[in-house]
Amino acid sequence: MSGVASPVAGTGAPPLWRVLGDEGFRLFFPLAALHGALWPFLWVVIGGLALPLDSAVAPGTWHAHEMIVGSFGAALIGFLTTAVPEWTDTEPPRGRPLWLLAGLWGAARCVGLLGWDGGLGLAALADLVWMALLLAWLVHLSLRRRTDRLIAFMLWVALLIAAEAMTRWGMLRGKPDLAAAAAHGAGFVFLGLLGIALARITVPVTNLVLDPSEETSPFRPHPGRLNLSAGLVFVALAGEALGLSEAVRGYLWIAAGAGFLDRVAENFVGRAFFRLEILGLALAAGFTGAGLLLIGASLLDAPFGQTAGLHMALMGGLGIGVLQVLSVAGLIHSGRSLPFPRGLRLAFGTMALAVLLRAGPDLGLLGHPFGAPYLAASLLWSAGLLTWLWLYRTCLGDAGQLRARGC
Repeated sequence: MSGVASPVAGTGAPPLWRVLGDEGFRLFFPLAALHGALWPFLWVVIGGLALPLDSAVAPGTWHAHEMIVGSFGAALIGFLTTAVPEWTDTEPPRGRPLWLLAGLWGAARCVGLLGWDGGLGLAALADLVWMALLLAWLVHLSLRRRTDRLIAFMLWVALLIAAEAMTRWGMLRGKPDLAAAAAHGAGFVFLGLLGIALARITVPVTNLVLDPSEETSPFRPHPGRLNLSAGLVFVALAGEALGLSEAVRGYLWIAAGAGFLDRVAENFVGRAFFRLEILGLALAAGFTGAGLLLIGASLLDAPFGQTAGLHMALMGGLGIGVLQVLSVAGLIHSGRSLPFPRGLRLAFGTMALAVLLRAGPDLGLLGHPFGAPYLAASLLWSAGLLTWLWLYRTCLGDAGQLRARGC
């Protein structure tokens, strides 16, 4: 359903901080976009793949952790605190709870931005607390509303907490291999979350594209696909945790990649497939599937390492999936509707190109286009997120649409 704005008490326009704190997406979507745009730029262009402070933790591990838990973590907070209240017909968190989550999230990001070993304990506590608060809130709503609709999200947030705890333990105890593996594990957990999020937004988005009147539901996917991709990621993660052989783990990741490619096939609905609202869903699932296939192939002795697959899946699939979620939810929950704003194709296009330029050299398909390693990829990636933020600045800060409700 299209959102309908509710009047806000008072006659004057509320200050910006109150507008941003009115609902999760207004505060955390911009934080996700800003952090996701600035971190690669600062790390590659300004720092030359180094951090401001000398750290015992490898810069690459800091980079992976901050992009996954930092940028994508902010998007997760914004998405859940906005969508879950509508799924459960409850009031969303507003004001202080949201600013508390933002403060915890931001404290950890400051430590990561510097690569400050002395702040590792503080950063670990801050990240684990906001994750635990998010999980406790989901459990509370599930029990209060007596619904099982949130169980999948609760499971994946719990796994995210476990991965974050292992990452921080590895950082604090000087175990670089554990820290790096757990940081990548957190990325795979986010892929599980992406799988169930895509499954839940694909149906309403596709139906709205096919029938803007919302009088019919022409698109009805097979129900067995709802949790297929996320479930296969869970099985592959279990294989990693159990220490199965490389061959077995390789085939498990290939199966998980096939699950996401099945989501791509689900998006073929005729000419409407080329509408960005649907094409973005296909790009997210496609990059994820391709990345997981590459990871599986690398474990089966393919002539390349896992780095290309990791960037294809996490930077490409997860990054473009997050952009799709920001774009859909940013419209619907601010009282607007599809289609996407003009110019958003530029954001998706530059981010997709950034992924190809980042993964291409690791696959031996191309060299670095110009300048320092990964310079072009980081600039294009940052440009895509900043383009989204510019196009959505009015939606996010529109005081006239406070308390708008969508589905």
